[in-house]
Amino acid sequence: MSFEFGWYSGARRCESPHFNHRPLGEISLLVIHNISLPAGCFGLPYIDQLFKGCLDTKADDSFADLAQLQVSAHFLIRRDGECVQYVSCSDRAWHAGVSRYGDRENCNDFSIGIELEGTDTEAYTAAQYQKLTELTLALMLEYPSLSAERIVGHCDIAPMRKTDPGQSFDWERYLKTLC
Repeated sequence: MSFEFGWYSGARRCESPHFNHRPLGEISLLVIHNISLPAGCFGLPYIDQLFKGCLDTKADDSFADLAQLQVSAHFLIRRDGECVQYVSCSDRAWHAGVSRYGDRENCNDFSIGIELEGTDTEAYTAAQYQKLTELTLALMLEYPSLSAERIVGHCDIAPMRKTDPGQSFDWERYLKTLC
C-alpha cells in the first residue's frame, strides 16, 4: 500500500471538512484513540457522519453533546478491519484536542490520529490489530520520523481528559508486530 498526497491507498476515502494545514509540516507522533457511536455500538454510520460534520444529533439522545462539534481523525479502523481515511496525512486533523507530548503542546500539529472502533473495556478484534499493524508500518515507511517509540494513546497526551484506547488495548501485542 502506498500514499499519494497523504492519502493511503489501503483506505476508503471519506473526506472531512474538519482539518487545516500543519504549521510546520511535521509528522512525528502517532496517536491511538477509540470511538463508538452511540457508546458501545459498532458498525453504524454515525462515526463517518460525525467526522464529515453531518451527524444528525437527533438520531440518538447521547448525540446531543456532539452538536456543533468539529472533530476528525486521519483514520478509523472498524471492527471488521476496514480502514477509512478522513484527512490527508499532510494536513492537521482535529483529533487530540488540548494535549501535550513531552514539552510540546498541540499534538495535532505534528501527529497522525488513528481511531479504533471500540471502547476502553471491550477487546479489539484480530482484524483491527492486523489492519493497525499494516497501516502503522506503511506510515513509518512513508514518514521516517515515526517509530514504535513515538506511538502513544490519547490517554498519554491528554491524561486528565482522556482514557482511550483503554485497558482493553493490547499494547504488547501491537508493538511486537512492528519489530
